[in-house]
Amino acid sequence: KAKTLYDAIDSSDFYSNPVAEKYRSWMNVPFLLANEELNGLFLEKSSAQNLITLKGHRSVGGMRASIYNAMPQAAIDSLVGFMKDFEKENA
Repeated sequence: KAKTLYDAIDSSDFYSNPVAEKYRSWMNVPFLLANEELNGLFLEKSSAQNLITLKGHRSVGGMRASIYNAMPQAAIDSLVGFMKDFEKENA
């Protein structure tokens, strides 16, 4: 599940991950938008798609996807699809 999300982030110029690859978590995936002014819009639109609790940690900012064991692969696929659509609309 984490690989799906990290691959989407790493293949994009719109999203980035602030954590060096060897230190990345398999459970919590932080990511930043290229334009932090879009954070509010990202959270608003993702929530409307039932993709919730994505707001990042207050010390890091950006977004954070928590993908614990109970999170199905389909939910990760939905998030990645949303992220790609959001990028197309806002890049």
